[in-house]
Amino acid sequence: MSLPAHHTKHIPLLEARFQSSTFSLSQRSDGISNGTALWLGAQVLSSYLADALPAPKRSSETNARQTILELGSGIGFSALALATLGYDVQATDTAHVIASVLAPNIASNEHRLPHNAGIISVRELDWTVPPDNWNWDHPTAIASTTAEPAPADPSSTLQHSKSSSSTSGDVNERPYPRLGPPFSAIISADTLYEPSLVTPLLRTLHFAASRSPISSTTTTLRSAPVFLCVERRDPAVIDAALDEAVNVWGFTLERVPRRKLSKALERAGFVGWKGEDWEGMEVWKLVLKGEAFVKAQSAMR
Repeated sequence: MSLPAHHTKHIPLLEARFQSSTFSLSQRSDGISNGTALWLGAQVLSSYLADALPAPKRSSETNARQTILELGSGIGFSALALATLGYDVQATDTAHVIASVLAPNIASNEHRLPHNAGIISVRELDWTVPPDNWNWDHPTAIASTTAEPAPADPSSTLQHSKSSSSTSGDVNERPYPRLGPPFSAIISADTLYEPSLVTPLLRTLHFAASRSPISSTTTTLRSAPVFLCVERRDPAVIDAALDEAVNVWGFTLERVPRRKLSKALERAGFVGWKGEDWEGMEVWKLVLKGEAFVKAQSAMR
């Protein structure tokens, strides 16, 4: 049985199950970052998305898979889970988290993915960097204050498939597939806890959503959904963040009923969990619709 994450943070090499797959994930308690251990939100959100997201389709024009952007990928559990479902995943985090756990975990678990799994790209995305300074073509960092500039000729960077990427020498230096917008969904779990990071996170979500339209008709124009999983450790921080998402960034909000989360957890293989094991966990769906989406797209020009 897969235990809730708060029961396993002391385990340096965690065997983590999702559906029929098992991943071997390195964790660290280095005191530098919260992102170097598995958090409950990744388990809850991945389970819900397995139920809520439609089966991924390939583009009729390019044969590319649908892509999901994850902010704060941590040790890589959600990215691996979504790749298992058949999505390509652009996993992102800070340079420290990528170097210490995220990149090594993705590289060491690629052989555990099913044959029809999506690919996973790992790149730095610093939320404090204004979107005007982002570079979707950079091989290792979409947004960074420290990364080296991208090559003058982006085509000179090797594009790795799932099979070839695991053969590189240094997993922290290798170039990853440059997965970019539009995204089918944008996700983030356990990233709302520090008040000073609320606005940078929401700005990042807003920009990514504004680059990801899913309808071309003016009456139903909207962004791809943002799925945000939070734990109510500090209700004031969560409530302020949700209020800002609506009143500053123009998102509509919809909370996923707890009963749906409970059923999704069981179907994903997290059986035997009691209600108190995931008390305080919430999943919110954020979407830019109509005028809010048009305004967001206009701001990009």
